[in-house]
Amino acid sequence: MMDWYQVNNITKIDSPSLIVYPHRVKENIDRLITMAGSSNNVRPHVKTNKMAEVCSLLLQAGINKFKCATIAEAEMLAEIDAPDVLLAYQPVGPKADRLLQLVMNFPDTRFSCIIDNPHTASILSELFASHQLIVNTFIDLNIGMNRSGILPEKALALYKACQSLSGLQIIGLHAYDGHIRDTDLNLRNQRSDDAFARVTQVIKEIAAISPESLQIVIGGSPSFPTHTKRKGVQYSPGTFVFWDWGYKHLVPDEPFEYAALVITRVISVIDEQTVCTDLGHKSVAAENPLPRVHFLNAPDATPISQSEEHLVLKFPGKTNWQVGDVLYGVPVHICPTVALYDTAVIVENNEVVNNWKVIARTRKISI
Repeated sequence: MMDWYQVNNITKIDSPSLIVYPHRVKENIDRLITMAGSSNNVRPHVKTNKMAEVCSLLLQAGINKFKCATIAEAEMLAEIDAPDVLLAYQPVGPKADRLLQLVMNFPDTRFSCIIDNPHTASILSELFASHQLIVNTFIDLNIGMNRSGILPEKALALYKACQSLSGLQIIGLHAYDGHIRDTDLNLRNQRSDDAFARVTQVIKEIAAISPESLQIVIGGSPSFPTHTKRKGVQYSPGTFVFWDWGYKHLVPDEPFEYAALVITRVISVIDEQTVCTDLGHKSVAAENPLPRVHFLNAPDATPISQSEEHLVLKFPGKTNWQVGDVLYGVPVHICPTVALYDTAVIVENNEVVNNWKVIARTRKISI
């Protein structure tokens, strides 16, 4: 019996390569929906997969709301007829014009974006009003990530300032809580409740002056299980589709399994304990310290150095690895790893069956 990740026709795959296992992607999607209670409760972030085919699998599972970080990702979603796309990135400079072009070119997709200040809101309003359009927006709340967003205590003032803007409509609140990633689920729940209390306060303040119902988008892969007890909230994890070594060990309570790997080959045997592979910085996310990848079929391999095109591995005893042998690796961080590849090799039943373009790794598709 072959292990689930092994590929019979591995000689068809050059290395390094990104491999995706669709049946495991589907299983992860099913697990997400089960945890969420309904496909209507999730708004997956597509920054991890960047592939139209993976997003189509999400659509087929009944998910109709999506979140993305780039105009290219938004365009990819529109091209597969995704009905609802949130650009969770404040459009500054030319991005505002590109968002307008998306809205005009894909009228069947409902686009929205985030804002966190009156200046950006005014620019967007003026731009869209000049084309007799209205841009849907979410107020981006900073609830502890300290990366973007307005402090919740100042959100009501921003909401009021936007009420007079003819080309802009606020339809929800967005709060990314990526700083909540404790391994202890009880602690994760406690910190999540504390952060969400600030969101609840904003909801109450806005409800006091407006009858409009707001969508609430919150929760990345580590934190979204803490929000499933809340009603009327959309969860937006992204890594769950492929999973990675980092989250597998950081949040072991979550049931997702590896669905994307990188393969590499031994290209040189240095000595009886040390080999060199072709998995360099350009082939696996390098923002973390070593080890940046763990090998399913070589768990005792220890990365000792890495450069642009090479990764050197050391073994505790005499190694039998030979030049040309294949290693199957789980990246510590899959999201930026995917963005390093133009295409993904698709494997079903231990056989290469297709290639999927990582279409949204580019900054521009057509708009």
